[in-house]
Amino acid sequence: MMEEIARQIQKRLGTRQPRTAIILGSGLGNLGEEIQDSLTIPYEEINGFPHSTVSGHKGCLISGTLAGKEVLCMQGRFHLYEGIEPKKINTVITAFRLLGIKELIITNAAGSLHEEMPAGSLMLIKDHINLNIPTPLVGPDDEKYGPRFPDMSNAYDADSRKKIKETAAELQIPLFEGVYLMMLGPCFETPAEIRAIRLLGADAVGMSTVPEVVCAVHAGIKVLGISVITNLGTGLKNSAQSHSETILQASKASAALTTLIKNYLGKY
Repeated sequence: MMEEIARQIQKRLGTRQPRTAIILGSGLGNLGEEIQDSLTIPYEEINGFPHSTVSGHKGCLISGTLAGKEVLCMQGRFHLYEGIEPKKINTVITAFRLLGIKELIITNAAGSLHEEMPAGSLMLIKDHINLNIPTPLVGPDDEKYGPRFPDMSNAYDADSRKKIKETAAELQIPLFEGVYLMMLGPCFETPAEIRAIRLLGADAVGMSTVPEVVCAVHAGIKVLGISVITNLGTGLKNSAQSHSETILQASKASAALTTLIKNYLGKY
């Protein structure tokens, strides 16, 4: 199926040859509007491609140029809590590899576990903790698509992280760096869970990203991950959690994220 999905997308792309893919998280679709000479492919027009069902995720691929570099952008992602089979995510990421994608820039909306990293902040992901088991790699493995036991020691490419930190410093955009922890969702975490997660060493928590990163590493695609902090974890503030607040805060922070990614792509 990954070969069939890649064939369908390539047919629509024609002579376009993007080498960088971008996945946009909740409320972060505005970056897709910055893509020039854009070609939009709704997910439902690709046979075998999962559909995005969550508010804040438009559900389309956008091909074009961003900061002079050809990109393929997912304006809306898939979450396991939507009922998506983990293997489906591996199918999509492997199809990207077959299209020639070499780098994956992945973004998400996340809750902060530190009051000094408030809503509106950007956090560069240096590592992750997976509390959502199993991974998308469970099941039969075909070695031509990736190794049975992929090495995760540099899952978030160290060289890419160094470059974007330098870019953020030049632009005077504050950029935290930390560990992202994935929970399955879709419910927000309880106060007790947040306390436990902090003890595990996480700095931010969300409901996505890890499956795509695992699949990208398996496929030999280097990864750069950025969390947009949209709220403080449950128990660290008095108000209730809500998805509408996530979308609102992500939209507010999207300008800084867009500027950072565009300058990173333009420079490297």
